Amino acid sequence: MPQLSFRTKVLQAREEAIVATVKRLLAEKGYDQMTVDAVAAEVGIAKASLYKHFASKEALAAAAMVQTMDRALQTVAQVQDRPGLSALERLKAVTRWTLETQLAGEMPTLPSQNSALRNALLADRGYMDRLMTLSDQLGEWIVQAQADRSLDTRLPPQAVLFTLFARACDPVLGFLQAGGQHSDEQIIDWVMISCFDGLAARP
Repeated sequence: MPQLSFRTKVLQAREEAIVATVKRLLAEKGYDQMTVDAVAAEVGIAKASLYKHFASKEALAAAAMVQTMDRALQTVAQVQDRPGLSALERLKAVTRWTLETQLAGEMPTLPSQNSALRNALLADRGYMDRLMTLSDQLGEWIVQAQADRSLDTRLPPQAVLFTLFARACDPVLGFLQAGGQHSDEQIIDWVMISCFDGLAARP
């Protein structure tokens, strides 16, 4: 394998710093409040230099989401390798990771109604390939969990999948954390209960 040149290493390190900054700003401020100027300033480079790596704000968000998807797929692989877990337990483990990542301020928050951003994500092959891989694996576990009656069979698998995806941007966690009265673990447990057990009282 050929050794990378010093210049290539510098460019890679700069790109990694840019993506890390974008992920943090997306988690802290959201897409609409994040600016390219702010990213460049925090990384310590000129805006023109940043555009040599990423052509637009949408491209920055897509790069952050690709990295987040990689982390999610690593988590799924680790859960898959754990012996003795049921399909429902695997879904819960991945969902818990999602909640922990959000509370740690490491989950990018993107708007669902921004057409330019949506089009950029749909056009990003790396992002879409990872999203499809993640959806396929979670979907397989959902079907298995419904087959063994540990998930409600009245719900279409796609509805369950989107419900789990929505936990990545669940505002309940932030509201409860901001109150400062509960630990992160308590907050995560409560959201897990409401997600998987529902809100109805049990006899």
